[in-house]
Amino acid sequence: MKQLKYEQVGVAITCRGFDEYVHMFGLKEDDLGAGPLLDIAAGGASFTAEACARGYDAHAVDPRYAGDVESWIAQSADEIEVSTSKLIALREAFDWSYYKDPANHRAGRERSLELFASHLRSLDGQARYRFGQLPELPFEQGTFSLVLCSHFLFLYAEQFDFNFHKQAVLEMMRLCKPGGQVRIYPLLSLSWNAYPHMDELLKAVAERGGQAELMPAKLPFIPGSDLFLKIRV
Repeated sequence: MKQLKYEQVGVAITCRGFDEYVHMFGLKEDDLGAGPLLDIAAGGASFTAEACARGYDAHAVDPRYAGDVESWIAQSADEIEVSTSKLIALREAFDWSYYKDPANHRAGRERSLELFASHLRSLDGQARYRFGQLPELPFEQGTFSLVLCSHFLFLYAEQFDFNFHKQAVLEMMRLCKPGGQVRIYPLLSLSWNAYPHMDELLKAVAERGGQAELMPAKLPFIPGSDLFLKIRV
């Protein structure tokens, strides 16, 4: 039998919400309140908008954050249509205990997009969304206490080689304050395979002074994706 796979050309611009981030990354009040937060490859996620509304100092960066913000919103809306169709086709492969069903999953994406769009158009939001792409980001060393990367690294392991992943993770570490953390989820590719160079990557992290560990994630959905990578700088 042919292995099921979520087919994707290029990197999707997806809309995930604050609660999903909390579950993906095991976020606690102490993590969120420790200092400035950065969401890397944030796409159309409402995490930054919702975190700011809760009083946290959150920022987002993405290669698509250039030009007219309305185009970012339009791309995100298009992706909701496309991804929903893909999920319905692969429905039996996923764990729906968090999202319940494809209709509820889509409704969550639409709510996130609405919050994202509203924040983008606000005075506060204009300063919080920056253009930038790994492995080099436009921030000074030691700027953030918590750096998050959702559904980019490892997920696109078939499109980006080991050197890219290594340089990207080291760049995330560079952005952290001493004692800060990097958290990355998921650790599987779009083929739902474990990242094959994780040991080599963790060696590079250790050589740079980072302390890495695999932690339990609490967002059941992708088959077998129950861990996130935490790196303490």
